[in-house]
Amino acid sequence: MAALRAGDAAVAIAAFMRATTADPDAGPLWRNLAHAHRLAGDAEGERAALNRALSLDRLDFAAQLRLAQLHQRQGEETQALMAWNAVEQLAAQLPALSSEVAAELASGQAYCDGLRGKLALAAEAALTLDKGRDETEERRVRAFVDQALGRRRVYHNQCAGVFYPFLPEDEYFDRRHFPWLDELEAATPAIQAELRGLLDAPGDLIRPYVRFEEGTPDNEWSPLDGSLDWSACFLWEYGEPHRAVVERCPQTAAVLERLPLARIPGRAPNAFFSVLRPQSKIPPHTGVTNTRAIIHLALEVPPGCGFRVGNETREWVEGKAFAFDDSIEHEAWNNSDQRRAVLIIDSWNPHLSPREQDAVLRYFAAADSALVGGGPR
Repeated sequence: MAALRAGDAAVAIAAFMRATTADPDAGPLWRNLAHAHRLAGDAEGERAALNRALSLDRLDFAAQLRLAQLHQRQGEETQALMAWNAVEQLAAQLPALSSEVAAELASGQAYCDGLRGKLALAAEAALTLDKGRDETEERRVRAFVDQALGRRRVYHNQCAGVFYPFLPEDEYFDRRHFPWLDELEAATPAIQAELRGLLDAPGDLIRPYVRFEEGTPDNEWSPLDGSLDWSACFLWEYGEPHRAVVERCPQTAAVLERLPLARIPGRAPNAFFSVLRPQSKIPPHTGVTNTRAIIHLALEVPPGCGFRVGNETREWVEGKAFAFDDSIEHEAWNNSDQRRAVLIIDSWNPHLSPREQDAVLRYFAAADSALVGGGPR
């Protein structure tokens, strides 16, 4: 150690080689020998010593850190990226890091960001050569590349109710599955007019979307409990029409009647106007089942509003609709000084065949007849 502090690499190497011979299972000795080799500019000697330390303990953070730095110095980019990933995973499990180590990690992160940028440019150049993909292929290829580059987290279905196995886990559904969205969008002016008539008239048709039972513990939804910050006006709820609203919105109701929505007695369709007040947000959450697709038709969307499903964030565009899987984590926000309003309806998950849709219907019918109070929603 005195030789290391004095910068005498040769003496330090000789001393630590004697020490590791005497005590070959002592990881710190191998790390110190690696340090001495690094001081001497001997990359291969350092590599051998670090690998010996890691053969004794793969979770040796200091050895992993030095090996990542060695790969970086030697220009071994692929190995360096993998090694730095391992270091980051280990660092996340440590209770505290010194400022010196934190600075080394930050430097490694910047280096890895540069490598990922290099990979991204190469991947983008390769992808531009392929022009034949459809919408589904395009989204999947994009997700594949982003996940491989560490730019994307893969979200999975989380259903509070019924889960249907083996359906694709995609955040947004491709528009080609819903040719009837054109008809829905064409009715936007009429739907907007009926919505404004509801919002501008006195009455109790608009209600808080979140309403807890008494005694519910505080949670991330508590700020919205009983609040009109996020409110709803239902045309259909759990498969039943709200006559007072339907009568006030005859054109909207007529359009909904013509659409191929999921129709499950006691459960679907649901169709409602969703209103989010200025400076309000809906926290991340998941829905009850992946057997459905949720459609949003944007009606009033001031700047500063957004919607995230999984990794993909979109802005609503007035008069345009999209479909998504609400069993994947999603959230919404309105950072403007005006209200945001959309029409929300549910349809079948487009990956369910007609026979599978019928199976879901028969399952719920059996559950309702077999259990007091019906089966799970």
